Amino acid sequence: QVQLVESGGGSVQAGGSLRLSCAASGYTYSYGCMGWFRQAPGKEREGIASIYTGTIGSTYYADSVKGRFTISRDNAKNMLSLQMNSLKPEDTAVYYCAAEGWRSRSVCNSGSWSPRDYWGQGTQVTVSS
Repeated sequence: QVQLVESGGGSVQAGGSLRLSCAASGYTYSYGCMGWFRQAPGKEREGIASIYTGTIGSTYYADSVKGRFTISRDNAKNMLSLQMNSLKPEDTAVYYCAAEGWRSRSVCNSGSWSPRDYWGQGTQVTVSS
């Protein structure tokens, strides 16, 4: 049974940083996909970063966060992280961790990946101007 639990959200001023973590208990897939999504009030859910869990560990970033956010995975701790720097008020949203057991690297990093398997409960990030 896979369970994803996010932590690390909070409130920060514009220009600040936050680090989100996602504890992925039970996730042991070597050819899957993990990533971060966010949803702001009144807006559609947006996939912002993903990482292939295979050997290469390739990543994808949405244009809205490229150069500011970094996704990483600690296999030993079974932890997914999102380092968010230079935060902007438009980054305010509920952030979700997601994972899929088996997914090709090309789809995982395509920007159109839609996880079918596992989701966290979400953590609020608020950036004030």
